[in-house]
Amino acid sequence: MEFKAPRGTSDHIPEMINNWNEIERIARETAKSFGYHEISTPVFEQTGLFKRAVGEGTDVVQKEMYNFKDLGGNELTLRPEGTAPVCRAFIEHGMHNLPYPVRLFYIEPMFRHERPQSGRMRQHHQFGVEVFGDSSPESDSEIIILALTYLEKLGLKDLKLKINSIGNKNSRENFKKEFINYFNSKINDLPEIDKKKFDINPIRILDSKETITKKLIEDSPKPIDFLDEESEAHWKGLLEILKRSIIEFKNVTLEVDFNLVRGLDYYSKTVFEIEPYNKSEKSQSSILSGGRYDNLISYIGGPDTPAAGFGSGIERILLSIDENLLDKDNLTDLTIISLTNEAWIESNLICNKLRSRNIVVVNSSRDKSLKSQMRYANQIKSKFLMVIGDNEISNKEIELKELSTGKNIKTKLEIEEIYSKLKSNG
Repeated sequence: MEFKAPRGTSDHIPEMINNWNEIERIARETAKSFGYHEISTPVFEQTGLFKRAVGEGTDVVQKEMYNFKDLGGNELTLRPEGTAPVCRAFIEHGMHNLPYPVRLFYIEPMFRHERPQSGRMRQHHQFGVEVFGDSSPESDSEIIILALTYLEKLGLKDLKLKINSIGNKNSRENFKKEFINYFNSKINDLPEIDKKKFDINPIRILDSKETITKKLIEDSPKPIDFLDEESEAHWKGLLEILKRSIIEFKNVTLEVDFNLVRGLDYYSKTVFEIEPYNKSEKSQSSILSGGRYDNLISYIGGPDTPAAGFGSGIERILLSIDENLLDKDNLTDLTIISLTNEAWIESNLICNKLRSRNIVVVNSSRDKSLKSQMRYANQIKSKFLMVIGDNEISNKEIELKELSTGKNIKTKLEIEEIYSKLKSNG
C-alpha cells in the first residue's frame, strides 16, 4: 500500500468510535457537573510559549516538539501539552478579570515526537481541566476528586493515587541545592542518559527509569524535607482532605511517593498521578496526572494567579478499560429493506421522519438481493430490521424484527407506532 497513517498516529474507524465518544461524553459530563466550562485553543502556538512554560531543559522541548516556520517566518509548534495554551488564552482574553476561581476543561489532540508504543502516540488526545485563582488545598482536592469521579464512571477499578509535594519556589531552591550536593560525589556512577539530565536539570533524574539511579535516589534528599511553613501547611491540609474524601471511592489507594516530581518545569507544591493498581501489559503506568502551577501565569506574562490542573490521555484510557464496561450501543437502530420501487419511496419518507427523532436508520439499496441486504443489516449491527413491500403498504402493517433475538414485533405502518416500538424495545 502506497500511503498509510504516519507512524505514531491512528485512524478512529467506526467500530472504535463508540467507545471513544463514550469516554468524551463522560469526560464532558463529569467536568460540567463540577462547574467547569469547555475551552478550545489552536492546534499550534508560538514556539516560545512552550519553551518558557514547559522549560528549555525538558525532554518535551529538547526532543519531542513538532516545530516549523510558516510562510511569514514565524516559529510555531504543534501543541505538545494542554496547560500552556489554556494559560495563554486565560491571559489573552482577560479571564483574570472574571470572578475566581475560573474553571476550564478541554478535550484536544496533542503532538509529541516520541517513540511510538502502546498508549504513547505522536498524536494523542487529552482530556484536561484547569482551575485558576484558588491557592487552597481544597482546590487541589477538587480536581483530584473530579479525576477519580471520571475514572470511576468509566468503570476503572483498583486505582492507585500517587501524590507528593515539591513545595513552592523557595522550598524547591533549597531542596535543589542539597540534591546537587548529594549527587556531585556520585555523578560518575550515573548512567550516561541521567548524566545529561543532571547537567540540564538535576531534579529530572528523580523520575529516572535506570536501576542504578533509582538505587542512588533512595538515600538522596527529598523535596518533602525542604517544605517551608506555607508549603507544609498546604501539603498537610490536602492530605487530610484526601484521606477523608477518597473513602467514597471503592478500590482507590492513596500512596505518598516522595520521588514523584512530574516531567514539566512549571509544577509547584502538589503533584499527582493515577495509575491502575494491577497494570496490564498493554497499559501505560499513568493514565492521569497533574498538579499545581502557581507561578506559570505570571511567568508567561500574566498577573500572579495560582492554578492547578490535570491531563488524561484518551488512548491510554482505552487500553485500560474493560470494553464491556462502556455503553456498547449498536451503530444502527433500524435497517429498512424495500421490495419494490414504491416501497423504497415509502421507506425513504419513514427514514427521514425517524431521523428527525434521532433514530439511526439505514435505507438499504435495492441493487442487492434480499439475502445480501439482510446479511448487511447484521454486519452493521442493526438492532432492528423492517421489510416493506406493496402488501405492507396496502395493509398498513409491518413487522419489526429484533436481530439479536429473532423476535418479530407487529406494528402499524405509522411513524408514531414505529417510533414507539423502537424506543420501548430498544
